[in-house]
Amino acid sequence: MANLEKPTRVILKLSGERFSDGDQHISFPQFDKVANQLVKIKNKTGVELAIVVGGGNIFRGRQAAAEVDHTEADTMGMLATMINGVGLREALVRNGEPETRLMTSLPVPAAAEPYIRLKARHHLDSGRVIVLAGGLGLPNFSTDSAVAQYADELRCKIILKASTVDEVYDADPNIVKSAKRFSVITYRDALVKELGVMDSTAFAMCTRSEIPIFVFNIEDLDKLPEILTGDYSSGTLITK
Repeated sequence: MANLEKPTRVILKLSGERFSDGDQHISFPQFDKVANQLVKIKNKTGVELAIVVGGGNIFRGRQAAAEVDHTEADTMGMLATMINGVGLREALVRNGEPETRLMTSLPVPAAAEPYIRLKARHHLDSGRVIVLAGGLGLPNFSTDSAVAQYADELRCKIILKASTVDEVYDADPNIVKSAKRFSVITYRDALVKELGVMDSTAFAMCTRSEIPIFVFNIEDLDKLPEILTGDYSSGTLITK
């Protein structure tokens, strides 16, 4: 396993599905559950934490783009992430992180601070959790691209991608039972093998910035303290 220094600042990608419960697209108990986990992790590790939220529980712009103008569909998807961002920020404030900030590159000043790189860094320097919603505020860019870009701009040491599977495989393990698991893989191999962990734009950004990516099961969120001390056995590490 690769030997990385203990990260002091990380960025966590949370899919929108984490905020639904199967019956409801938006589940406030799920927001509370995630917020409680994150507050405990921050208190235990002291890590500086930025979080990028998805919106797939509410609307998937990429899927809708087959039926409507793709730029409008992407805008609807970005607004969906804003709803999750407001919900997570509120839950974090209520569960022990009162200084949590919600920031977005998509201007919605009544609901969130505008994303300004230096201001976001200042929040992290001051020990505040920041929730980043709205993607990059532009159509054609996924939340994968957003997390890669923000990781670079905010000088994060690692991207933590909470996924629906426990590691990266060479095929969908839900379909191919003999799918091979990777404990460590390079950006280039992940891209060439088309493993679908992140989109090609996001991989290109990470290749340039050399920020490692750790993919793990979203159900293992409580393992983050061990992960942050260098135990990457519960997922796949993608590095240069």
